[in-house]
Amino acid sequence: MNELTPEQAELLAAAAAARERAYCPYSRFAVGAAVRTASGASFYGCNIENAAYPSTICAERVALFSAYAAGERAIVALAVIADTPEPVTPCGGCRQVMFELAPRAVVILANLRGAWRITSVEDLLPAGFALIDR
Repeated sequence: MNELTPEQAELLAAAAAARERAYCPYSRFAVGAAVRTASGASFYGCNIENAAYPSTICAERVALFSAYAAGERAIVALAVIADTPEPVTPCGGCRQVMFELAPRAVVILANLRGAWRITSVEDLLPAGFALIDR
């Protein structure tokens, strides 16, 4: 695939806009994310840091948790963007959350230079931990 679909490009643009709202005074590493649900709804997230570092939350989780808080359970796509040399990849904690909350989502990883790649949650976290059947 050489081009993003219009829907994927729109989701990535929404993630880039969400990135602009990141609160990252410690790392200075702003990340944006956006999810789309089967109903067509979109939810956005940015990383939000805290001086008590374990209280920090990643952009991917903000977007996914927002969708779930709104009652949306069928996540079909997730886009993540940051200022990295290659398309950004989610941390291990976010991969596990994606594995449980969005196991079949198309994942678009990108950087600010226009590089992107499409992957799956399964490719990002093969044999993820599960207590319940999905």
